[in-house]
Amino acid sequence: MERELAIATELAEWAADRIRRPRATDEVREKASPADIVTDTDEAVERHVRAVLRREFPQYGIEGEEYGVHEGTPGAPHWVIDPVDGTTNYAHGIGWCSFSLGLATAQGEPLLGVVADPWRGEIFSAVKGGGARLDGRPVHAAAHDTLTGHAFLTEWAAHAHWPGIDDLMRELAARHCTVRIMGSTALSLVQVAAGRAVAAAIGEFHPVDALPPLLIATEAGAVAVPELPAYDTPLLLVAPRAASEATALWEKSVLRRGA
Repeated sequence: MERELAIATELAEWAADRIRRPRATDEVREKASPADIVTDTDEAVERHVRAVLRREFPQYGIEGEEYGVHEGTPGAPHWVIDPVDGTTNYAHGIGWCSFSLGLATAQGEPLLGVVADPWRGEIFSAVKGGGARLDGRPVHAAAHDTLTGHAFLTEWAAHAHWPGIDDLMRELAARHCTVRIMGSTALSLVQVAAGRAVAAAIGEFHPVDALPPLLIATEAGAVAVPELPAYDTPLLLVAPRAASEATALWEKSVLRRGA
């Protein structure tokens, strides 16, 4: 995985620089709904990344947010790309979006993850079994043993609430745990790896933006519930010592609601 990680990191650095460029002529277009948009930058970043990955790893498959699936050799790993995760923030000049790139087995198990924060100049990375890193330095989930007094990050399902999120937020508020909805799945989830958030959750798991931070957070010691979610199902990431409390709330408010 050394070569894959080196190239993924180089691409993350390139993408972060591309995202930071002035956007005066960046066209914004609607996709599935007014809350689902794409920009020229999304497409330009993904085109470049796909071209490099196809050149360097021709046997690997690719799944991208903007250009769909390129089939690789049967049984080979495949890349997952979200060129600008948090396009709405990006398009409105809000400095909270990210570039997300991961590698998974043919069965969908994460092997490598990289998430770049263009605005903070940070790159999170992990290889399965090798621990998590932030700008090359080891990073670990928080040592907090409670949700109380700490930050919990989540995201809407596009523009909408997802089943159980309102109940979950009420339970967290009762425990004086502060919820933040920032607008980039990958960047929110990876804050658990950095120990900045005690936990983070999403209502719908999509590999293109959630698989890389899932690997990074778990390699940093976070607990994932479930360990590997199915597509479009909820995911919770939590610091290990707060996992019992968070999992109980998750089961009560989210899993029971979705049952």
